[in-house]
Amino acid sequence: MNWTTAAESHTGMRRKINEDAILSRPDDGLWVVADGMGGHEAGDVASQMVTNALGTLRCEPGLATFVDQIEDLLLDINLRLRQHSEENFGGRTMGCTVVSMLSRGNAGVALWAGDSRLYRLRGDEFVQITRDHSPLEELLEQGAMTAEEAARHPDANVITRAIGGQAELFIDIVLFDVHDGDIFLLCSDGLYREVEPQEMHEHLAKSEVDAAVTGLLELSLARGARDNVSLIVARCND
Repeated sequence: MNWTTAAESHTGMRRKINEDAILSRPDDGLWVVADGMGGHEAGDVASQMVTNALGTLRCEPGLATFVDQIEDLLLDINLRLRQHSEENFGGRTMGCTVVSMLSRGNAGVALWAGDSRLYRLRGDEFVQITRDHSPLEELLEQGAMTAEEAARHPDANVITRAIGGQAELFIDIVLFDVHDGDIFLLCSDGLYREVEPQEMHEHLAKSEVDAAVTGLLELSLARGARDNVSLIVARCND
């Protein structure tokens, strides 16, 4: 598979620093978005620790081994972040959400913790591959709450998992197929809290990847971009 990729990360309209970090390694079949928590010298350190470590990783050709590499690295960073927080920040919140996508041939894998997301556009079908680790997600899946109600809920920003958030971290992993022409979107919550899924679908369907990234970022900024905004778009070309 060949990949066409574009990526952007922006501070947004209200934040003073960018706690997000992104990584795009299309030749190695690896893309990552990390959204930091804890403020300057905490959230930004956490997200950059993830992307820096994955950026220097020697990617194995076998998908199963590749997945094990990423999972082990994220678990190690979780422990290092907690130790760093205890030693330097008095145990204050220091962590990040993360969503990563790996690809080998016609197989793809998502690994994530938190509420950064991975979407896929195939033909006219736009789906969210990941599921947020949040108190509201179970209510959404049970049909007890609509997406609109969840977006307005006071706990909309609460997450139950993050790198550095718990002593014992569980990484969710899902396997999916990859077809020629598939378009994938990885993003932090700074994008999807300002831009509706249908709008994401339209931008991805009508634009080349670089124009899609620019258009989605500009739309988020035009609506106030209350948080940092990070996104990666990758199109598969068989």
